[in-house]
Amino acid sequence: MAEIKFGTDGWRAVTGKDFNEDNVLKATQAIAKYVYETFGIDKKFLIGYDPRNMADVFSKQCADVLTNLGFNVLYSKKVVPTPVLAYSAKLLNACAIMFTASHNPPEYLGLKFIPDYAGPATSDITDKITENLGLNMTPVRRGTFKEYDFLPDYEKHLEKLIDFDKIRNINTNIIFDGFYSASIGYFDKILEKHGIKFETMNMYHDKNFGGAMPDPKPQYLRDLTEKVKSNKNSVGLANDGDADRFGVINENGDYVSPNEIISILLMHLVKNKGYKGSLVKTVGASFLLDKVAEKLGTEVIETAVGFKHVGEAMRKYNPIIGGEESGGLSIQGHIPEKDGLLANALILEAMAYENKSLTQMQKDLYNFVGCRFYNARIDKKLSNTGEIKPVLESFKNKKEIGSYKVVKTDLKDGVKLYLADNTSWILVRPSGTEPLLRIYFESDSLEKIEELKKAVL
Repeated sequence: MAEIKFGTDGWRAVTGKDFNEDNVLKATQAIAKYVYETFGIDKKFLIGYDPRNMADVFSKQCADVLTNLGFNVLYSKKVVPTPVLAYSAKLLNACAIMFTASHNPPEYLGLKFIPDYAGPATSDITDKITENLGLNMTPVRRGTFKEYDFLPDYEKHLEKLIDFDKIRNINTNIIFDGFYSASIGYFDKILEKHGIKFETMNMYHDKNFGGAMPDPKPQYLRDLTEKVKSNKNSVGLANDGDADRFGVINENGDYVSPNEIISILLMHLVKNKGYKGSLVKTVGASFLLDKVAEKLGTEVIETAVGFKHVGEAMRKYNPIIGGEESGGLSIQGHIPEKDGLLANALILEAMAYENKSLTQMQKDLYNFVGCRFYNARIDKKLSNTGEIKPVLESFKNKKEIGSYKVVKTDLKDGVKLYLADNTSWILVRPSGTEPLLRIYFESDSLEKIEELKKAVL
């Protein structure tokens, strides 16, 4: 039987191969044992699933196992976004299991354990679950099983965070790409409820996600980009397979990076809504965020890469906003889990408050900061994992990169080198699955990026 490994956001494997009935049973038993020993048999379980192949089947198997062990289970009546299920876990003081492989290729499926604090399970929790693999919990009683619609509770909560009346008067056309994802039947229904006009595309669930990756990055948002370009004064919004990430296309048909979106939303929440507190970002996120926070007098808390680290910091510091460069964010008063539906709504709200196009807000952002930032990434293959440590050591000891002196070295996640120009950095992180180093670059000019690449390679 294949080994079950819980990574930064749950366990994922190929459906029908390693993600099979035996392994789902094994993982469910391990989670059940952890919850029983930590909280007792009266802790409710919420079970949800995204549109992926067999997600509904395996989630039902999981629910049946938990019910037979003695837990009371609320099972989603339909496909549900991860953030909606996570919010419900907090509201109902329950633990949740979400069947999703997020933005991974369509042939993958996964399961994600969500504790009652509504964020990703931290390493200490997943370590305990891993220790339980292969150990069966003894049935305590016969639990209850009930189908549940998680949308109404989430919708009420979102209405406390977002001014939908403002959005209703927005001057820009809204194009929502359902992207065959879990956001269908949720984000569109919320907009409809509040009388907000919008156009749609790809509004049905497809286990193959239209033959593409369910990842709202520019290369997979070409159809949305073309529709935005052919409809003047429009913005495009999309989410990944389980709707915890976001992708945004501006009125010019250009992809707006998550770093830009998080920066714009930080400015919006401080200026227009009076939020106070810090900013949480990952070590791989842009200097742009630091510069905006500095201008706003906002403290920056930096974490390792992965939203489980962002979520943990959000629970500790209660920041204005927490986000990562791969398209995940959440805000104060919400849950410590990334939420693509919230992100969509916040973007529209910010535009409505400012009464500006998204392209104009991007210009305002760069005028506010005083410069632009550019990013690049190179994956450096090594012959074996034994080479990783010596290469990281060599980076850790570097005093200069090309013509730039290293002024600070950060080791919270790989090796991050800050350079003397105060706009450039390099981050070197090992892959968790193969002999590979991921090398990230950022600077205020493409010429500098190329110089740094040559110096490193």
